[in-house]
Amino acid sequence: MTAISHGQCRVHASVPSRFVDGGRDVIVYTPPSYQQDSLTRFPVLYLMDGQNLFDSATAFCNQDWGLMSIVEELIAAGSIQPLIVVGAYNAGDKRLEEYSPNRNRQGIGGGAKRFGRFMVESLKPLVDAEYRTLPGPETTGLGGSSMGGLVSLYLGMRHPAVFGNLIVMSPSLWWANHAILRPARRMHNSWNQRIWLDIGTAESDSPESFVRDACELRNILLQSGWTLGENLRFVEDEGAGHNEKAWAYRMRDALAFLFPPSSVA
Repeated sequence: MTAISHGQCRVHASVPSRFVDGGRDVIVYTPPSYQQDSLTRFPVLYLMDGQNLFDSATAFCNQDWGLMSIVEELIAAGSIQPLIVVGAYNAGDKRLEEYSPNRNRQGIGGGAKRFGRFMVESLKPLVDAEYRTLPGPETTGLGGSSMGGLVSLYLGMRHPAVFGNLIVMSPSLWWANHAILRPARRMHNSWNQRIWLDIGTAESDSPESFVRDACELRNILLQSGWTLGENLRFVEDEGAGHNEKAWAYRMRDALAFLFPPSSVA
């Protein structure tokens, strides 16, 4: 068995931005080869809910994704190219506001456009300036789960010239009476984005509706220029619930689909 060397995680506390109150904590993972090679540049994956990715002490219900182990096992096996992972912490009580593109009938939400400006105009320029990144859309990913999956889809639609690879896990497509599906129907894959879309078959008290929504989004993407197996992967995870363990498990295949070793620049 190949020995696995370890990368590093660095927390940037309160990254300043006029788009988020009080700044935002961000954790940045760099792979082992980042420290070993001072010239190589790396693709970058930006993920929502950054406190859930690497550390059980900060994760929801103390259940983190164990993402460092996942990434480094895949790198060591030659299943993915080495990459940088950037986890933007969520806003706690304001998470729903930031991750929702539209207001619901109670007037809640609708802050995703502003949060997207933080990601595109504040966070990405900082990461590109401080780390050796490959900054183009073909080597930049964005992803999340649940409401994080919803906002990743939304921001991917708004900024295809920035985020060329999307991980959309268990997206909360139901938000605001499925409002996200309206702009999705107007999409066209002129930027050749690659999308990983998934859903568990045991999510919530009405799992059939979650699966039905995800299948509808899949069909919309197929009608809008995506092709299954090429630039779109859709997974129904049998028996999987709506939780960190399920998303961490599927992350292995998502990374292998979007960041295969053959796509190293």
